[in-house]
Amino acid sequence: MTPAILFSAASLSYVANCAVGAGVATSRIDTSDVRWVHHALYVSTSTLTAVAVSSAWWGRPRSSSRAAAALLAPAAVPLALIPFLGTHSNRHMVVALAAAPFVLAGLIRSWR
Repeated sequence: MTPAILFSAASLSYVANCAVGAGVATSRIDTSDVRWVHHALYVSTSTLTAVAVSSAWWGRPRSSSRAAAALLAPAAVPLALIPFLGTHSNRHMVVALAAAPFVLAGLIRSWR
């Protein structure tokens, strides 16, 4: 599997997770019966991000994979903090969105 596909999958999972979170926060989506969906998307996003970053060691072409992984790696910090911030404050949303520039930069670099 090429690293660009993994970066795309991680980005898609991140966008889907943010969309569900925003939908719940604005009361446009009711997940009271299926809260696990948002949690599953979070686990998927975190796992795919970690696998995409690991392409720095195995991806080809090596220089491109390493550059994309280096751009994506800082997204791990906000992703790791989210479970400890609580969900009923703006802090949760702000920290979740802090990963966006790194996800986007890694995605763009992975396709170059």
